[in-house]
Amino acid sequence: MRLRFAPSPTGHLHVGGARTALFNWLLARRSGGAFVLRVEDTDRNRSRPEHVDAILNGLRWLGIDWDEGPCFQAAGAERHRADALRLLAAGRAYRDFTPREEFERARDAAVSAGSGAVTRLARRLAARVPPADGERRAAAGEPFAVRFLVPDGETAWRDLVHGAMRFANAEIDDFVILRGDGTPTYNLAVASDDADAAITHVLRGDDHLSNTPKQILLYEALGRPVPEFGHLPMILGPDGRRLSKRHGARAVDAFRAEGVLPAAMVNFLALLGWSPGTDEELLSRDELVERFSLERVLKKGAVFDPAKLFWMNGRYIARMEAGELDAALRRALSRAGVAGDGIALGEEAFARMAAALAPRSRTFAEMVRLARPYLGPVREYDAKAARRSWYRDPAGAAAILEAVGDRLEAVPWEAEALEEGLRALAGELGVGAGKVFQPLRLALTGSPASPGIFDVLLILGRGRSLGRVERAVRRIAGES
Repeated sequence: MRLRFAPSPTGHLHVGGARTALFNWLLARRSGGAFVLRVEDTDRNRSRPEHVDAILNGLRWLGIDWDEGPCFQAAGAERHRADALRLLAAGRAYRDFTPREEFERARDAAVSAGSGAVTRLARRLAARVPPADGERRAAAGEPFAVRFLVPDGETAWRDLVHGAMRFANAEIDDFVILRGDGTPTYNLAVASDDADAAITHVLRGDDHLSNTPKQILLYEALGRPVPEFGHLPMILGPDGRRLSKRHGARAVDAFRAEGVLPAAMVNFLALLGWSPGTDEELLSRDELVERFSLERVLKKGAVFDPAKLFWMNGRYIARMEAGELDAALRRALSRAGVAGDGIALGEEAFARMAAALAPRSRTFAEMVRLARPYLGPVREYDAKAARRSWYRDPAGAAAILEAVGDRLEAVPWEAEALEEGLRALAGELGVGAGKVFQPLRLALTGSPASPGIFDVLLILGRGRSLGRVERAVRRIAGES
């Protein structure tokens, strides 16, 4: 198999394009075939080098490597033109001197008159110029478009996803393959490029279904082997409509910046329109390659659910090895510009913090937010938690925290000793452990939720923990 991914560099790599690239890559790797990367840069007004870089970087981040390319469609312009002129010489295409404005007026009038009037409209308008007259005008340098002469009958293929597909050729108007300025149109360029690269399988989105009969006709007219076609279900928003910006559709690099892991992103994308045949959801790259098949590609659209992606990413974070987790968190902190406000955690404390935050984090951006209280001073206390834990009985809360501070100064700084000491303190004070832990948790982190309180104490260390308890007592007394 020879498959390809052919993005247009008019923007970043979005989830739909990334899913298409992934399915082609999985099929190529599963079959032992080749994955070709082609950049379709013929839209000179919208194509940008920075978009090419963004697409290539997005693919590299996902681990989607290519065997050939990137090749650029614009480099094949002469071949595209030669193919169009070959079709013209063979009588499979014709010149059309009709000005665009005149054609659009005639089309609008034909639409108003009924669908039958639209059929073969371009052919009828072009036929007003006799062949000999057309040859003369072309030789004189008058611009003209080249239209493909759609034959009678129907165009059929067995789609790799949808099964038998048929299009009546009468519903396909003679389409332009070469514009008046000599540039090729999309369908000609794609068919020419795929034939030149010996692509055997074209796997792309359902939005290309209407292009497929045109491209099959071009292959046949050019005498080239017709590849097999498969059309993937569209990616939908939660409302069942095609995914768009109003659904929060984002480029792949936005999810990367948010702290999504590439392995999680690949796993999530693979399940957008494909099923492994089981209830399994967490599949490694190797497992995806081994199990991927077009037989399990779904025909209906797949709903893009960011919450599901972040849940899956959280599972991947929780499964990371300690050293890998620490390094990833340090990189995320660096990207976020979190330097620790001059407070540096030792290796052991940092590793304990990363391990404690991992099960509570769906992304590394979220983990960075959760890590801030351990890397710098507590700047704010959660107001609702403070009302509940401190200000219902300010004197009582302050007394408990003062007693906690005394106990923390006295016990060995080990998890077992800390737990034993604070639980014993709660008993001595005649209150439940929560009445000790919650005011302390708020004092240490500014939040009512955190990892286990003893993990928090070990991460911060004795001196910093005592300082935060003292500051909380002053805050309750209205002194700071």
